[in-house]
Amino acid sequence: MTSNSPQFPAFSTAANPDGPRYAIYFAPDSDTPLHRFGSGWLGRDAVSGTALDQPKLDEITAARQAELTATANNYGFHATLKPPFHLRDGNTADQLLEEASSFAAARAPFEIQLVARDLSGFLALMQKESKAEMRELAADCVRQFDPLRALPGEAELEKRRAAGLSAQQEQMLQRWGYPYVMGEFRFHMTLSKRIEDESEREALMQEILKHGAEALATPVAVDAISVFHQENRKAPFIRLGRFAFGG
Repeated sequence: MTSNSPQFPAFSTAANPDGPRYAIYFAPDSDTPLHRFGSGWLGRDAVSGTALDQPKLDEITAARQAELTATANNYGFHATLKPPFHLRDGNTADQLLEEASSFAAARAPFEIQLVARDLSGFLALMQKESKAEMRELAADCVRQFDPLRALPGEAELEKRRAAGLSAQQEQMLQRWGYPYVMGEFRFHMTLSKRIEDESEREALMQEILKHGAEALATPVAVDAISVFHQENRKAPFIRLGRFAFGG
């Protein structure tokens, strides 16, 4: 009797969990208000790797500000399209860059408008209105680059499950290595860690609205994808290449 249950790839322990990781991001062009705001807010330019002075906030100390943005700083200012992954044995960074170039050449740019929102306690920039073009871009990135992805080991899967996953998210985790893709995808550019205190969260939101006013008022061109690279789990993500749509 044939089972109708989804068939998933076998798990692997071959990938070194402390080895290099890669990701496909949307990251704004360096010469845009959005890049300047996001990089300054997080305290690091992920294109140049340069540390930046964060804006001075009225009600939050510099030390607390750094704590609230530390994880986002490490990942760099971005929206995830293909979540971080190790390369499968036999594949190289050059192959990944070539694939990204070919992928981008066949796509057309579009625009989105951003707003600042509370995303389950995290503060992030999100689309004012969800666009089909963005959902399609993210889904296509997940599929296109998946043959280059090393399959995760059980330890990595269990780490993801610790957050508590729905049945749909568990399927995404097993098929694509990450639970929040395809139908679970939500475009977001993270600006803080999860903040439990509502008054602190609101104070930080007001600072985002103030310092990010120009970026939020400017339509954002989604006209390229970027490949980011992390040498190991303790290292920050750095942009390895940016590939414009239309070639």
